[in-house]
Amino acid sequence: MMCVSRCLRCVGVSLVPMAIICMLSNILLLLPELKLHFLLEGHVTREATWATGLWGSGILVLLGARAFIQSSRTRGCCAFRSQMLCQSLYSCIGLLAASSCTLVSATGLSQGPLCLYNASSGLTWGVPLQPLPDRHSGYLYNHTLWSGVCMAPHSVVQWNVVLFSIMGITSAMQALLCGLNILNSGLGLILGQGFGHNKVAPVSV
Repeated sequence: MMCVSRCLRCVGVSLVPMAIICMLSNILLLLPELKLHFLLEGHVTREATWATGLWGSGILVLLGARAFIQSSRTRGCCAFRSQMLCQSLYSCIGLLAASSCTLVSATGLSQGPLCLYNASSGLTWGVPLQPLPDRHSGYLYNHTLWSGVCMAPHSVVQWNVVLFSIMGITSAMQALLCGLNILNSGLGLILGQGFGHNKVAPVSV
């Protein structure tokens, strides 16, 4: 149990700052230039408004982390096994939540930001940097597009690239930890509380 409990606590403690990072990143994505009016007017990148960094890699992962830390103190064989089963379920939820945030972050990163740009019909709001078959393959590898296309919000391309990258990498690490915790909880469920306490007794002559 010592090994399983320590792993639970380590995973729980590690997930807390990661969840806070994802929540802050998502909040900042909703506030280009740190101004609220872009959000109120609906001029925010679609993937940011889905808020997977808030409810997915944020709140759901925090709830799982809290349960992991509390379960690391569980004593008693039956209570320990029931907690391991609960932790497996929490880990599955955390894995799905973090994976969804990773996928949304990757999508937002590849599609580019919603911004005001100069189209053929004049200034309009849209996603001008998204990859199209008959045009450029994407803006991530062409830095000249970062400052020459979007007119507002200011530096929105760099803003989205940095924050979506942070949120995507962090949520991917969360998914990895939750996946490892499923194996750890399964180990505790199968081997029980005695795991880690077995010692070789000296042979009496």
